[in-house]
Amino acid sequence: MTTAKAAQAEQVPRVEKAERTGKAERPLGARIAARAGGGAMRVFLVLVGLFWLMPTIGLLLSSLRGPEDIAATGWWKVLTAPSELTFSNYQRLLDNSTITDSLFSTVLITVPTTVLVVVIGSLAGYAFAWMEFPGRDWWFLVVVGLLVVPVQVALIPVSELFGTIGIFETTFGVIMFHTAFGLPFAIFLLRNFFAEIPRELLEAARLDGAGEIRLFTRVVMPLGGPAIASLGIFQFLWVWNDMLVALIFADSDSPPITVALQQQVRQFGNNIDVLAPGAFVSMVIPLAVFFAFQRQFVSGVMAGAVK
Repeated sequence: MTTAKAAQAEQVPRVEKAERTGKAERPLGARIAARAGGGAMRVFLVLVGLFWLMPTIGLLLSSLRGPEDIAATGWWKVLTAPSELTFSNYQRLLDNSTITDSLFSTVLITVPTTVLVVVIGSLAGYAFAWMEFPGRDWWFLVVVGLLVVPVQVALIPVSELFGTIGIFETTFGVIMFHTAFGLPFAIFLLRNFFAEIPRELLEAARLDGAGEIRLFTRVVMPLGGPAIASLGIFQFLWVWNDMLVALIFADSDSPPITVALQQQVRQFGNNIDVLAPGAFVSMVIPLAVFFAFQRQFVSGVMAGAVK
C-alpha cells in the first residue's frame, strides 16, 4: 500500500504539469519519432535521393562529353572542367539511322500496345465488375491465375504459333505478345477499381435511359481516370524498357531501342559517344510520360486505400 501511495504521489505532479501546459507527456519513443521526422530526416531523404540519381546524372554528363574525354577520365571531371560539355554526341546520334529508326520502332510498338491494353482491359474490367454472365467469377479466377504465368514459359510455343501464322519477327507480333501478357494485370486492376463505384450511381444512370455502352463511356470511364492513367503508365514503361520479347519477336532490320543499343555494344563496343546519348534519350522519354501523368498516377495508386 505504501508503494502504491508513493507512485500515486509521484504521478500527481506530472498530471498537474500536463494540465498547466495543456499537453500530455508523450512517451520517449513518440518524442524520438517526432524529432526524426523533422529537418534531419528530410536532409537524409534528400541525400538518399541524390545517391539514387547518381547513375542518371553520370549518364547525362557522359552523353555531353567527347569520346576522348570519356576514355580519359570519369564523368565527375566535368564538375571541375565544364568546358568539356558538348552537344556533338546528340548530333551524331541524330545522324545514326540505326538509333533513330529504333526509336521510331519503339514508339510504334509501345503506343498501340498501351492503347490496346487500356481499352480492352477497361471493357473487360467493367464486364467483370458490373455485368452478369455465366461463369463470371470462374473466368475472373482464370484471369488472376494468368498473372503468375512468366513470360519465359510462352516464348517457344508463341514463337511457333507466330511462325505458323506468319507474324514472327514483325511489329504486329510484338504488339500482340505484349498485349496478351499485359491484359491479365489490366483486367485485375480495373475490375477492382470499377467495383468500388457506388451502385446507386450506375442505377441512376440506367433510370435515365443510359445503356451499357453509354454507361461505360459517360460514367465509368471518367470515374476510372486515375486507375486507367496508372495502368497506362505501367504498361508504357514495361513495353518501352523490354528487351527479351523484342530480341526474339521483333524484326531484326528495325529493332526497338533496347535491342539497338545492345547491338551497338556487341558490334562496336567503343562507340560510347552514341551509346551514352542513346541510352539517356531512351530513359528520358518514359520519365517524361510518368511526370506528365504523375498526379493521376498517385490518385490511382491511392484509390481504395481509404474509404
